[in-house]
Amino acid sequence: MRELLCSKIHKATVTEADLAYIGSVTIDSDLLERIDLWEGQKVLIVSNTSGARIETYVIRGEAGSGQICINGAAAHLIKKGDEVIIIGFKFSDKLIEPKCIYVDGNNKFLRYL
Repeated sequence: MRELLCSKIHKATVTEADLAYIGSVTIDSDLLERIDLWEGQKVLIVSNTSGARIETYVIRGEAGSGQICINGAAAHLIKKGDEVIIIGFKFSDKLIEPKCIYVDGNNKFLRYL
């Protein structure tokens, strides 16, 4: 088995960074549906703005909200307004076709990559 890319949101904009929350990333549920990420699934978040890389897990946000909220200690590294890539992986013994999307500045779906 190998860990492979299964999902990616490219060029999302962080809408909130909440130090008081106990960890994770909140993502608009419409985006989660498009790329088949589950609540609780581990993701890698890469900031195109600062270069920071963090691993955390997904919390389902309100549909249509465009919400990308970095929660907990990670908010020290990735701030509101930062541009990020959110990457999900899964284990497989076969090649898989990842679901990767590009979003606009309001985190609305533009197209599949």
